[in-house]
Amino acid sequence: MTVLGDQLTEVTFTRVLLFGSLFLLVSFIVDLLTQPRYPSEIPVLGHSSEKWFSRIRNSLAYFTQHQAWIGEGYEKYGKNGLPFIAPAPISRPPDVILPRSQIAWMMEQPDRILSASHAHDKILYTEYNFLGKDLAAEPFANRVMHKYLARNLSSAIPAVEDEVNGAVEHALETMMKAAAEKDPKNVDGEGYTKVNLWDLWLAIVPRVTNRLLVGDPACRNPDILKSMVSFTDNVVMNSFLLHGFPQVLHPIIGRLITIPNYLHWRKASRVLLPIIEQRLKHMQRQEAGDPEMKNYTPPEDFITWDIRLAMAEKKPFELDPVVISKRLLPINFAAIHTTVLTGQSWMLDFLSSPPSVLDALRNEILEHKPSEGHWTKQALSSLVRVDSSIRESQRVSNFAANLIERQVIAPEGLHHPDYGWTLPRGAFVTVNLQGTHHDDEIYEDAMSYDPWRYSRVREEWEAKSAEEKQEKEEEAKKIRGLGMVTTSDAHLAFGHGRHAW
Repeated sequence: MTVLGDQLTEVTFTRVLLFGSLFLLVSFIVDLLTQPRYPSEIPVLGHSSEKWFSRIRNSLAYFTQHQAWIGEGYEKYGKNGLPFIAPAPISRPPDVILPRSQIAWMMEQPDRILSASHAHDKILYTEYNFLGKDLAAEPFANRVMHKYLARNLSSAIPAVEDEVNGAVEHALETMMKAAAEKDPKNVDGEGYTKVNLWDLWLAIVPRVTNRLLVGDPACRNPDILKSMVSFTDNVVMNSFLLHGFPQVLHPIIGRLITIPNYLHWRKASRVLLPIIEQRLKHMQRQEAGDPEMKNYTPPEDFITWDIRLAMAEKKPFELDPVVISKRLLPINFAAIHTTVLTGQSWMLDFLSSPPSVLDALRNEILEHKPSEGHWTKQALSSLVRVDSSIRESQRVSNFAANLIERQVIAPEGLHHPDYGWTLPRGAFVTVNLQGTHHDDEIYEDAMSYDPWRYSRVREEWEAKSAEEKQEKEEEAKKIRGLGMVTTSDAHLAFGHGRHAW
């Protein structure tokens, strides 16, 4: 037998398991030793972290104890204006969680010192999940949405309304039919049946979202919708899995477990690429002065906005149809499950309230719905009780303990003038959402769902005379900040500051 053959006969399952475990242990220790060292003045939660073994225990306990640690830290330190450190998965540094009093200071830090995109890249493993290091290098899709979405919302309302109506009707009909086919008794004598709210919202949100992203009729294509939802699910699952592996294995594990991500994109791209290629061709011909395209008006959706910004900034890489199709992935990821979670929680909150809440919401909608034509921005803005009920649900039924993530990227670190410490490069900084949203010192009866918490204040303000309003400009600013889409240091449902979504 050859030397190689002799060596292979000595390879046993036990030895493979032993050496594999040893490799993982050494890799985890290397990760811990190469992580940035935080100032000793900041208290650390979890097991005593003086020894490296305790830090490994903390990293393993993260998956079950994180929520409890955040609550404990807020009560002990956050409420008293002090930062604290919460353990993180072993593959990345822990979070420094700042108190609410320091949110304004955190938001003032420039991106060259405290970066949102770097933090998101590390937490979501964008290089692997979003199909390429080149795509992760710049959050171009985010810039597209920030530049064009708000300015086109008013004109997009009719299309969105049509899509909402069609999606709701189709979802309910499909669920009713499925329930009846499973068992006719599932539908009562009055034509009612039970529905799963998560499934209902998941049947509506991707369609409506993609009406703004890829336009009509592609937004209803089953291959696109199923692929985007599955892609979103995989990003969450993959990120969770990669948290449990040492960094040395990320290039291998990351590429293997994100193969389904590529397949989901590939399936959607078969429909999307012809649309993108045609749109790009038309817009480039128009830009070149082709007389045949003089009167061409592209649809106002993400595809058009992406091409428009790439042409304006002269970025040929961003004008590749494949790149444009991949830029749709993070936008779908950011929009789908967060909106579904918000919608589901809102319905659970108001449906579990007294029936008068649902009656009030319905009456407000009927009262302000235009008698003819589509909803308008002004008419939607008048739905202060609907707005209040959603904002309150975002507050009380939050789906994340921390949401605003930043990473220190400046070589000199991040110095805090009040506390006197400096966080090293690579450190993660965040703020506590859950504690802030459920603090009785900030919100009266904070653990209860009060659908009119914000609308009462707004309605009282609207009842004042014009003279009173002019005399109280500061109060007017506060009132304007009570809308669902407005963030503050006490309302962090979808972030805060210039990177809020």
